[in-house]
Amino acid sequence: MNVNEVPQDERDLKHDGRINKLMYAVDKDGKYTGINSAGWEAENFALEQAWEDIDEALVKVEAQVKAGALSPIVYFMQKNLMDIALLANYSGKWQWQVKRHFKPSVFKSLSPEMLGKYARIFNVTVDELVNFGKDKGKS
Repeated sequence: MNVNEVPQDERDLKHDGRINKLMYAVDKDGKYTGINSAGWEAENFALEQAWEDIDEALVKVEAQVKAGALSPIVYFMQKNLMDIALLANYSGKWQWQVKRHFKPSVFKSLSPEMLGKYARIFNVTVDELVNFGKDKGKS
């Protein structure tokens, strides 16, 4: 693609007035150069749909956590766009062990060290992890 052909659909890839995507294109001398791009319509539409699907899934998982059907680990795993294999790898556990931690009863019995490991993986505090989905007004 030539420098003058870099897509510039500004709907989604701007933040605070700055373009946040770097693309490489051929300049007038035939050399590759970095060019800022605001994306293109088809790409932005696909990304928008994908993020809407992710947000819908998060709302459903959050409701299941609040209902006591799943542990907060499932929510944070999905929020961080992880799957069980990746989370198992980061946590140093087998996949079946991570799946067990999805059960609220097992989650409640996790050691402080394991909770700390999950909190670091998800970039939250242990308190945020343990108390996720709980009403703040209740004791």
